[in-house]
Amino acid sequence: MNSTILYIVIIVVCLVFSAYFSATETAFTTLNKVRVKTKADDGNKRAKLVLKLANNYDKLLSTILIGNNIVNILASSMGTLLFIEWCNGNSDLASVLSTIVLTVLVLIFGEISPKSLAKEFPETFASFSAPIINALCIVLTPINFLFTMWKKFLNLFFKNKEDTTITDDELITMVDEAEHEGGINSQESELIKSAIEFNDLEVKDILIPRVDVVSIDIGSTEEEVAQVFLETHFSRLPVYRDTVDNVVGILHEKDFIKQRAEPGFSLEKVIKPAVFVVATAKISDILRQLQKAKSHMAIVSGEFGDVVGIITMEDILEELVGEIWDEHDEVLSDITELGENEYKVVGGVAVGDFCDYFDLDEIESDSQTVGGWVMDVLGKVPEVNDTLVYENLTITVTGCEDRRITELHVTVKPGSDEEEDD
Repeated sequence: MNSTILYIVIIVVCLVFSAYFSATETAFTTLNKVRVKTKADDGNKRAKLVLKLANNYDKLLSTILIGNNIVNILASSMGTLLFIEWCNGNSDLASVLSTIVLTVLVLIFGEISPKSLAKEFPETFASFSAPIINALCIVLTPINFLFTMWKKFLNLFFKNKEDTTITDDELITMVDEAEHEGGINSQESELIKSAIEFNDLEVKDILIPRVDVVSIDIGSTEEEVAQVFLETHFSRLPVYRDTVDNVVGILHEKDFIKQRAEPGFSLEKVIKPAVFVVATAKISDILRQLQKAKSHMAIVSGEFGDVVGIITMEDILEELVGEIWDEHDEVLSDITELGENEYKVVGGVAVGDFCDYFDLDEIESDSQTVGGWVMDVLGKVPEVNDTLVYENLTITVTGCEDRRITELHVTVKPGSDEEEDD
């Protein structure tokens, strides 16, 4: 075989292997390990091999780099020899031409093109290359061992002090990216993000405040209790003795109806023990506590033994799946669009939900509701038509009851880039 043809064949082979190693590196760097693991669990042998290599990435990377450098250096050497022949022995000119030509060829065919393609189909290419790269890993085991020892030696001097754990914010970012790329839909995205944020929520974030709690006295008559159930449509009511801070149990409507059918009506016979929790408890813990107690309601106690409010299992589950309405509920919207850039906002809306809806930075406030936050900013007992301006919003009090804000009117400054969550 003519030496010129031999050099060209070797260069072409080296470029092919350079492309293979570059594409393999990109494929294993960008592949979705969760997707590969799912295929492996379903019995896909190639996926199992890919997962095995990905989990031993240091050894895999060493093999790729060794192979890539060998073929690139060999291609460069063959290129120099080839151009020396073409330049009639002028080694200086041959070196310059070889460097220019081989650099362009390696960049286009050995790096950029294969890496771009592998990034588009990482799992597919990783499955294709796995048997070959696995064989090379075995062949190069002695060299990889030396590099592993060298890495351990370097680690003695360069300690990794970075926290490698994944935070909740990072997980939420991953979910947003998955939704943006079409891997999951918006409903699945919201459910996953709710589950991630679930453990951070405390009872005080979602409790029903004491002022909104309907309860009955232990000495109430049968007619009085029936009337409360009829007017409120609630299925459970806290029962107190003498004062609402002295809750003695929970009355279920079914138990009340059963007791009414029997002679000698007495609330004390049918009330169930109440579950007491503190406002700073995590709702994930309270959910397990309610499940264990087979109860759907808990009384939230303050530091002085007073009743702060109540929390129900429905309230907790709604933090995961959104609002739960039954056939007797009056469906209400916390934020209603009245017109262009005008909204009606219920005072009990959570500050965080208010910020999300109007695309505001997080508001630092000790209050849990937007009504409480407005009161803090106003610095006084609110009155109808009290107004404040916050960023691009003009907020006016339109409803008050028992010295608290029940309704607000919000006007968004025209031309602002608000982003509503419908």
